Amino acid sequence: MESNKKLLNLIGLATKAGKTVSGEFSTEKAVKTGKAYLVIVSEEASANTKKMFSNMCTYYKVPIYYFGGKEELGHAMGKQFRASLAVTDEGLSKAIMKQMNLNGGSEYESK
Repeated sequence: MESNKKLLNLIGLATKAGKTVSGEFSTEKAVKTGKAYLVIVSEEASANTKKMFSNMCTYYKVPIYYFGGKEELGHAMGKQFRASLAVTDEGLSKAIMKQMNLNGGSEYESK
């Protein structure tokens, strides 16, 4: 899917710019310290991981999306496997969210 490729490229760009953190611990820290503008959790993440991030993002009012496989996300970031990542730049997170919405990515927008 072309739009998925665009999304992964945006994640890659954000990573190269040093505007992403990944892995459960770093993603959680970014959310709790108010540095995360967007959280992306792999669709392959465990139910526990999804629930934990969903609750956390709701509490801290950070948008969360479920997208891609662990390998796909990891590859976009030049790493091996990634089940979760946070985007720490507002502009980049907006660009990624816009692309997610075009994709019809499964979105959970915190109220």
